[in-house]
Amino acid sequence: MSKQSDKIAAQSAEVILGPNPIVGVRARDLLSQATSALSLALRKPKKTAKAVSSLSKELLRVAKGDSELSPSAIDRRWKDPTWQSSTGYKKWLQSYLALNDSLEGWLESQSELSSIERARLKFLINFFSSAIAPSNFPWQPEAVQAFKASKGESAKRGIKNLIQDFKENKGMPSQVDKTQFGVGQNLANTEGSVVLRTEVIELIQYKPQSESVHQIPVLIVPPQINKYYVFDLCEEKSLARGMLQAGYQVFMVSWRNPSAEHRDWGLAEYAAAIDIAVSATCGISGKSEVNLLGACAGGVTLSSYVATRALAHDTRVKSLTLLVSALDMASSEDSPLGLFASPSAIEAAKRYSKGKGVLEGKDMANTFAWLRPNDLVWSYWVNNILLGNAPPAFDVLYWNNDSTRLPARLHSEFLDIYKTNALTKPGTLRLHGLPVDLSKIKCASYIVAGTSDHITPWKACYQSTQLFGGESTFVLSNSGHIQSILNPPGNKKASFWSGGTQVSDAEQWLSSAQQQTGSWWLNWFSWLAVRSGEKCTAPKTLGNELYPVLGDAPGKYVYE
Repeated sequence: MSKQSDKIAAQSAEVILGPNPIVGVRARDLLSQATSALSLALRKPKKTAKAVSSLSKELLRVAKGDSELSPSAIDRRWKDPTWQSSTGYKKWLQSYLALNDSLEGWLESQSELSSIERARLKFLINFFSSAIAPSNFPWQPEAVQAFKASKGESAKRGIKNLIQDFKENKGMPSQVDKTQFGVGQNLANTEGSVVLRTEVIELIQYKPQSESVHQIPVLIVPPQINKYYVFDLCEEKSLARGMLQAGYQVFMVSWRNPSAEHRDWGLAEYAAAIDIAVSATCGISGKSEVNLLGACAGGVTLSSYVATRALAHDTRVKSLTLLVSALDMASSEDSPLGLFASPSAIEAAKRYSKGKGVLEGKDMANTFAWLRPNDLVWSYWVNNILLGNAPPAFDVLYWNNDSTRLPARLHSEFLDIYKTNALTKPGTLRLHGLPVDLSKIKCASYIVAGTSDHITPWKACYQSTQLFGGESTFVLSNSGHIQSILNPPGNKKASFWSGGTQVSDAEQWLSSAQQQTGSWWLNWFSWLAVRSGEKCTAPKTLGNELYPVLGDAPGKYVYE
């Protein structure tokens, strides 16, 4: 992978949305917001005239060569020195920066706007600004240099990539070179066996990688969107492998990829599948308790399940670990996912999935990419189309593009939970006749969030410590949404905060927490060890008579 592709992939991995079945952004919402912006400009002519005047003066300075505008040093779109050394390119860039400054200044002057109106207008401005950036045009310096150096071959490759994208990705530029990866080959290849298969799940038991193991097993419940192997990527990033090497018995749920015939699968069906997996994990390990781990939207399902099991006096759940899961939706105001989640947009999303029977993960990913256009759209447009390069070969992006579908009922229920903030209101949500009350969860919980997570903001994740009724440990990783999970020991850039005083205010917690270098994995392994019983000799075989081995990991469902 070239340095250019490597940087694109790394940045994309930090901001990909991962499995989040919430409302994205619709073309009609953008059009409506553009209309509102135009109306606002006409209603406030003095402020508009001031912004236009400021822009005109700066453009005059640009034309004379007197402008001092320069881009941010960390904005890689302008790293080519030609943007500064060439008078023409420099004036083009400065004109673009002047327009951005003018639009931002105009928005700042609209003091009467509500926070949500301001956020939507800011999104529209950024959306427009990203689209018209000089770096996106074929005559930008890098593209011109690539064309000359390759004697036109870069343009041919770019056109070929563009045609391929229209055929396979509805015109969206591809984020990853899929030819470099294979599930069960260089991804999801930790040794294990499928020991249970139902209509909804496969249960994988991994082969121990240590002579002795903790007696109480760990069951990982992934999100229902995307495949489970975010927990088992390449060898060095595999959380499952790291747990095995630390002496834990690891079981993994692999969700079936539903089709239209499964449209009526909802939270009840998924919770029932978790319950079956818990029973099988206990049955195979010979223990009456299990430690549970869930992530992202899967954390919503898992927390709801654990709450109802606690109410039913089910003592099998020893501990609960949640990764980048926001249960208090009202604390997610900074998230772009809710920016255009108006009642009409939510109802439209429900009708869409109900009509098809499922919500296509690929459609969701393409829609959500526009929430971070510079990182998830235009950088690939430049790399793949203008420069004629192959998309990056990056395992995280391959996983993110290996999306699944979501049943219409589950999608609708997720939207209702989001709209009503149901998990903070005991009894609003019910599973199998039992009210969901998170305060009934008395087992110990370990909650991980990411400092740069724009999808489930860390302060929203922190609020789970206030919702659960038992002892909670909160850890803040210095990463984004998915990269917070993929944070193995040895990552020199990794650090995390822990040990803060459990108070209602997240900032107060942070002020009392201690920053530590390295991965939170090791911290969690120590926390988990206390809740996993004494060590015993690792089992020599997988499954048992009641749950016989049905095949090798990664199983069948992951290929659907």
